[in-house]
Formats: sequence, C-alpha cells, structure tokens
Amino acid sequence: MTNEALKRIKVIQGDITKQTVDAIVNAANNALSGGGGVDGAIHQAAGPELVEECNGLGSCPTGEAKVTKGYNLPAKYIIHTVGPIYGKENGYEPELLARAYKSSLNLALQKQFKTIAFPSISTGYYGYPKKEAASIAVKTVAEFLAAHPEIEEIRFVVHSDENFGLYQDLMTKLNG
Repeated sequence: MTNEALKRIKVIQGDITKQTVDAIVNAANNALSGGGGVDGAIHQAAGPELVEECNGLGSCPTGEAKVTKGYNLPAKYIIHTVGPIYGKENGYEPELLARAYKSSLNLALQKQFKTIAFPSISTGYYGYPKKEAASIAVKTVAEFLAAHPEIEEIRFVVHSDENFGLYQDLMTKLNG
C-alpha cells in the first residue's frame, strides 16, 4: 500500500448521517430493515422512503452490499453492507468483514462514487472486537485505494473516543 493511498483516508469523529459525500455506508442487517446503532440512525435520518426502497431489494448476504438513494441525507447514496456477527461465522469473521468493505468499495467504483464514508462495521451489536475490526477496515481500504486512484476520499466516521483513537493510531503507524 502506498502513502498516496493513505493520504486519501480520513478519520473523523462525528455523525455519519451528516457527511456530505457521494455515499455513506450503512452497517446493515441481512433484511436491510433498519435496526439499532448506525443502521437505525441512517434509516431515521434518511426518512421513510429508504424503508420502501430497501423492502424492494430483498435480503443482502453477509459480506455483500447493495445501494439505495440517500433521500433526506446530505449523501446522495447509501451503500448497505452486512458485516459478520462475531463468533457466529465459524472462524470466517475476518474474511467476511474484509469482504463487506471490498463489496462496498466495488459497488462505489461501479457507480463512480468519488467520496465514501464508512462506519466501523460489525463492532456494535454484532460484537466484533473494535481494534481487530479497525485493523481489517484500514488495511482493506488502503489496499483497495492503492489499486483504484479514481476514488478520491474515504472517511472512517466513528462516534466514540475509543474508536477514534484506534483508527488514528492505525493511520499513524501506517504513515510511518
């Protein structure tokens, strides 16, 4: 991974629903029905049209991604991805978490999105250890950006001081 790719990654402590980007990523459930945490906040901020569009998409397998409009959000689109439930994927949790990020990025590339904001996928209700999840997220995104200069910026938008510190530390180590 290159320093050039790392320069396109930002870590922000704040509310993902307030990000003005081409797409925000939703840490969704398989039914795309809205839930708690980031998923619930995105559904609430986007408005009832999001539920209607999600209902028409069917389910989304773990590690995959689907896209909807952003509706009442500043982001034009929402990429919904399903991360793994920690301890329930027969040891495949790291691969499935990386795949959730890659699927989201591939969809962004296909849709020609230039700016994308990610939450910390699977670390809330799904119980993924935050430090391990952050490491997988940063590594996966940095490797993808090194191969795809057309994506201009990736933001990791985290809510807690703990997650902000974890992502900042990882970025500092990678930047050497």
